[in-house]
Amino acid sequence: MNMSLWSIITVIVAATGFSVALAMLLDYLLGEPRRWHPLIGFGQLVSWLEQRLWQADSSPLVARLRGLLGVALLLIPISAGVFYISQFEWLATVLGVLVLYLAIGGRSLAQHAMQVRDALRENNTVKARVMAGRLVSRDTRSLNETQISNATVESVLENGCDAVFAALFWFVIAGAPGVIFYRLANTLDAMWGYRNDRYRHFGWAAARLDDVLNFIPARLTALTYAVLGEFQKAIRCWRHQAYSWKSPNAGPVMAAGAGALSLQLGGAATYHGELQQRPPLGLDKLPQASDIQRAVRLVNRGMLLWLLVIVIGGWLFA
Repeated sequence: MNMSLWSIITVIVAATGFSVALAMLLDYLLGEPRRWHPLIGFGQLVSWLEQRLWQADSSPLVARLRGLLGVALLLIPISAGVFYISQFEWLATVLGVLVLYLAIGGRSLAQHAMQVRDALRENNTVKARVMAGRLVSRDTRSLNETQISNATVESVLENGCDAVFAALFWFVIAGAPGVIFYRLANTLDAMWGYRNDRYRHFGWAAARLDDVLNFIPARLTALTYAVLGEFQKAIRCWRHQAYSWKSPNAGPVMAAGAGALSLQLGGAATYHGELQQRPPLGLDKLPQASDIQRAVRLVNRGMLLWLLVIVIGGWLFA
């Protein structure tokens, strides 16, 4: 490798560590923007395009092709635009920090989860159900304290991957274009990736793309939870339980997270009016309100660990 190429790699790696540290600091200090968040605008764009592409009488093949077209129209132009802007040296670092700050949601995830915990501590189950409903996609209207805690811990662990660690991974791999492509694809999967009559075929491309993009980050997240929690339990649960889960990526994340926290997750849950019997994950202890904070701390420690690894990596390349 010649010195000029090595110098370029060194500058990129060092700048990546600086950008990650600054983006995390902004997330810690500011949280998500309360108004005009780009992902909200993107969600509105997704809904607008869905109204024009989705057809009730489409064959499975046509529905998949229409969904694939939607994915391309939504992801390629925006990601290409970010890639073009990032070519301007004076803008690249600023753009990277801004995009990563908007992509990660560590503080917001912690705040929403702790609101559920606080409501449970106040014995206000009605409020806890409402707060949990803002964090999870399942029906929370009839959940008891244990079920609310279960749903919230699961959401913290899974969103720790989607909204934090996977975003960091793709930023390190591909900079601002990589993290924006990932985060938009993940949002699209959250809107179209359901296995119901409406989205089973139309959302197929969005769901498969998210599976591919999350494959490595999910396993790095599972390893992070194991290293920072009960390691042997986490690895054992990951090895023996993860692949009984319907999602190839959520399974390792939640199985390892459950083992790391010495909790039992999974079980029955109602999604969009349909009761689903999900395999149990983890050990025997059912989650309670205090375990929500333990899950939040696990994700927060994971963020610090990733920052440390990225910064040290940049220092070693320097």
